[in-house]
Amino acid sequence: MKRALISVYDKTGVLDLAKELTAIGWEIVSTGGTYKLFNENAIPCTPIEDVTGFPEVLDGRVKTLHPRIHAGILYRRNLEAHVNTMKDLDLRSVDLIVNNLYPFEETLKKPGVTHEEIVENIDIGGPSMIRAAAKNYEDVYVVIDPADYGKVIEEIKKEKDDSSFRKYLAGKVFTLTAYYDSLIADYFNSINDVQFPEYYTAGFKYKQGMRYGENPHQNAAFYVGGDARGTISGAKQLHGKELSYNNINDTKGAIVALREFDAPTAVAVKHSNPCGIGSADEIYEAYEKAYACDPVSIFGGIVALNRSVDEKLASKLGEIFLEVIVAPDFTEKALEILQKKANVRILRLDVNENKDKLQMMSKKVGGGILVQEMDGELGIDSINIVTKTKPTDEDIKELEFAWKAAKHVASNGVCIVKNQGTIGIGQGEVNRVWAVENAIDRAGEEVKGAVLASDGFFPFKDSIEVLAKAGIKAIIQPGGSIRDEEVINCADDNGIAMIFTGMRHFRH
Repeated sequence: MKRALISVYDKTGVLDLAKELTAIGWEIVSTGGTYKLFNENAIPCTPIEDVTGFPEVLDGRVKTLHPRIHAGILYRRNLEAHVNTMKDLDLRSVDLIVNNLYPFEETLKKPGVTHEEIVENIDIGGPSMIRAAAKNYEDVYVVIDPADYGKVIEEIKKEKDDSSFRKYLAGKVFTLTAYYDSLIADYFNSINDVQFPEYYTAGFKYKQGMRYGENPHQNAAFYVGGDARGTISGAKQLHGKELSYNNINDTKGAIVALREFDAPTAVAVKHSNPCGIGSADEIYEAYEKAYACDPVSIFGGIVALNRSVDEKLASKLGEIFLEVIVAPDFTEKALEILQKKANVRILRLDVNENKDKLQMMSKKVGGGILVQEMDGELGIDSINIVTKTKPTDEDIKELEFAWKAAKHVASNGVCIVKNQGTIGIGQGEVNRVWAVENAIDRAGEEVKGAVLASDGFFPFKDSIEVLAKAGIKAIIQPGGSIRDEEVINCADDNGIAMIFTGMRHFRH
């Protein structure tokens, strides 16, 4: 008689599976709650201790960890020595393992969860058992997903089953256990303040397939992992078509930039770069500033807001085509207005959730991965006024805004700001003076009396001369060039106030 060991936390569909197995003459062995469920439903079942000769102990920590179980899983049916060993020790085969693991991930997300609860939801016996079965997939079925129950019954009923299906099931096991262990490792590294462990593991779960990637000829998928609060992965879509690869990437950039600002703020993004950022006392005015910075590029872009959208703002947003609108909430009337546009994706997300958690970012490179902290913040106490002309308190407020905005443009990048709104952005240039010239050109006549932030230092005075001619009154930049003195003298000669931060904001 073939034997199945069924021990599951998620009991979805398991009764139907057990009934099918019983009907075709399989013996079922089970543990704890699963055994109780089968008994209550009159499904013949052997308790695990009748097989092992050893009781479940230590609050269920030890039940399947036994040679009579693991030998039954791991012995190779085509090796005479293995078969003889099983006979000599009076051991029986285990031909099917049905198991899913303790809900470690769900436990991590529970409000107020304790360390003890988290540790108790680290599954030991389950991973050991399913890994053993996956290793011996040529002889053993291993099922971890209720979606596969029907298919495994079909295969068992065949005169000759399909080893490629068993191989597929084995692959699912190792994928799951790798993900599961990565969550545990990440948790312990977090509580132990280990920022860069010897082995870097990152677990992500498939969320959805994409129609295509950055371009139509590229296949793509979206995976999520970790604490998604305040991120694109945690957003709830209220309306519109499925998010595309570029939608998700661009919206991520808008959200990360928006998290810099506490005042009502709007961030507009196109091709993952800001095309306008504005702050104001009211979110409607903030959006007007972001829009005014570049009313051409915002078309077909992303708008992220850190305050709720009402009817008035919804009407304004609806005047142009936008791919994605993100906000903490939408009034009923606002949704009614925006939902008239079939293609706009409307996302609900509070970007301030989990704002203080240390975030890490990574970038895959050939044969490896680069990992770093998210770019940090500049405290106003850190600034160093290096020119004879001193910025006013109002200038400093404008420069702080510009500095936060410049953090999110592609290097080389600069932002020209007036009245808490970007009016000209120059970015992604290989020459800093080109970025300056582009920003000035986009700002137009508004540039006079504005301030500028540069993500990196000015290597020559040429940019300062261009800025002086345009009418910029104050500059914030990292400093650190071997020609800093020349740059400062040029600013002094032109009555421009300049602040050094000692911190740069490259974004490549």
